[in-house]
Amino acid sequence: MTTQTSTAETQRSRRALVAGSVGNFVEWYEFGAYGFFATVIAANFFSPDGSGDAESLIRTYASFALAFFFRPIGAALFGRIGDRIGRRPTLILVLLLMTGATTLIGLLPTYAAIGAAAPWILTGVRALQGLSAGGEFGGAVSIMTEFAPRGRRGLYGSWQSFTVALGLLAGAGLAAVLGSVLSAEALNDWGWRVPFLLALPLGLVALWLRLRLPETPHFERATTQVASPPGRETVKAIALGISRLMGWSAAGYTFLVVLPSYLQSSLNATFQQALIATVLANLGFALTIIPAGWFSDRVGRKPVMVTGSVLIVVLAIPLLNLLQDKEVGNGVKGVAVLLAGAVVGLLAGPGPAMLSEMFPTTVRYTGLGLAYSLSNAVFSGSAGLIIIELIKRTGNLDIPAYYVLVTSLVSVVGLLTLRNEHAEELRD
Repeated sequence: MTTQTSTAETQRSRRALVAGSVGNFVEWYEFGAYGFFATVIAANFFSPDGSGDAESLIRTYASFALAFFFRPIGAALFGRIGDRIGRRPTLILVLLLMTGATTLIGLLPTYAAIGAAAPWILTGVRALQGLSAGGEFGGAVSIMTEFAPRGRRGLYGSWQSFTVALGLLAGAGLAAVLGSVLSAEALNDWGWRVPFLLALPLGLVALWLRLRLPETPHFERATTQVASPPGRETVKAIALGISRLMGWSAAGYTFLVVLPSYLQSSLNATFQQALIATVLANLGFALTIIPAGWFSDRVGRKPVMVTGSVLIVVLAIPLLNLLQDKEVGNGVKGVAVLLAGAVVGLLAGPGPAMLSEMFPTTVRYTGLGLAYSLSNAVFSGSAGLIIIELIKRTGNLDIPAYYVLVTSLVSVVGLLTLRNEHAEELRD
């Protein structure tokens, strides 16, 4: 009987892992696709003459940032729902909203078709995506870590970040394929729509998986408690969580998403070269996430995440200068971007479990969702806008390195306050 119970629990944990991961994949696949096609979207939606100049690219990243600033609203809204009625129904609702909004982007008319209304409509749809994305992280990490077997929360939580990497890789890979097989004219005309339309079948698969998901045992035990609004201690934990995530947020989006546009607009790389570099960075990211999460279950979140943050501080400027050096071969540059992604993975692996362990069950969905979404809104969503604008104003091509260096220094300070939280049980 004990063996049968153990087997059933293991199967349930794995089912929760897949159901939580697949929604993250869909979300980050789309966000990656938007970032990778930023220059094409700029020409189609934010440039009256279709030129895709620096000004239109800045407006594209402003729309990108706006969606991120809707994430905290979504985290608060869906977090409260998830802490009151359950993780499962909330994640189903969030997935439906994300899939619908993403598919709609692939159907939107461009500036050439309807004029100045086009960028406003696109921005509105991005806001809907931001709301749904804000509700995704808290719920997905909650079910992964609440279903995780004892002593394996780091490993299970790392799958949230791993599917982020897979989503970004899928978006980058598809963009690279489309950029290779389609002419520039076809890519700008209709090819960019393909990644967004593919979100519909992906979302339907994710919906089927989540409909089969049971409620988490931690939430079921906590149903006798009233999910009160976040109090002072929760607010303090959210602020601390943001400080611990700043470097991950800034470095992750700078190295993994903003890099293509930076290479094209500042270093005169071709679209294909920029995407290959981004695929390599995301590959490095994916390779270290799960090992980092697994290792944090054994030695603690603190040593793994502090190591990652310190490495970013030390390597940010040398890595960027290497990319800028015209005398350095493409092979060496490829290794550099692979390494950049791998270092970010040291933060992304233990990060979800670290956040989950900071909050009790009755406010976990809300608390970790807000910490993550606020950090991403400020330091990820604004990364492209800040970097491109500062380069334009100053002419300093080292801006991306300075950006991730400063934010990672703050994260080092926040992470040094971590206790041996990986050894504790999640609080009901």
